[in-house]
Amino acid sequence: MPNTYYNKLLSNNKEWVEEMTSKDKDYFSNLAKGQKPPVLWIGCSDSRVPANEITGTHPGELFVHRNIANMVVHTDMNMLSVLDYAVNHLKVQHVVVCGHYGCGGVQAAMQNKSLGLINKWVRNIKEVYKDNLSELKKIESEKDRFDRLVELNVKAQVYDLAKTSIVQQKWKDKSGLQIHGWVYDLKDGVIKDLKVSMESAEHLNEVFRLDFD
Repeated sequence: MPNTYYNKLLSNNKEWVEEMTSKDKDYFSNLAKGQKPPVLWIGCSDSRVPANEITGTHPGELFVHRNIANMVVHTDMNMLSVLDYAVNHLKVQHVVVCGHYGCGGVQAAMQNKSLGLINKWVRNIKEVYKDNLSELKKIESEKDRFDRLVELNVKAQVYDLAKTSIVQQKWKDKSGLQIHGWVYDLKDGVIKDLKVSMESAEHLNEVFRLDFD
């Protein structure tokens, strides 16, 4: 990164601080007192999908976890730690998995090119591709097939969220926790609700419903 751009980031920060404090002199002192966000956002690392900006929210309103292709992988201790902290300590009421059309990770899963280390991560998306192959093969347009896999991947991650003991324990406790799946469109900035919201384990196959007694 050129030094000029590096320095610009620091300069932008100072301008932002001045702007915020000019509107509210206690802005940062109030933020520093703690956080109580109502939503955990699990999104893609793509730089074009900034959670706060596209939802019109401010610092303190979203607890955010991002990775390639917005995955919920049950062996990912980073994601699980964020999820546990969000639902058990911050007491968020909503967990949103938000994918986006044009996702590079999903596109890579549709191909056979070796990508080195990322192969291990993309393999999880390939499982979603394989599980929905009959539906996807019927879609003639490559772009439409790509878009549909983005949606199917988000839905799969919502179901994987529902399969975690962290989420199911909160449902057992009747905390009111809800999980949702969205897709963001880079072309127009609009978020699509995929209508896969859940607030109990009743939508899961019995083999995935955990017994806490």
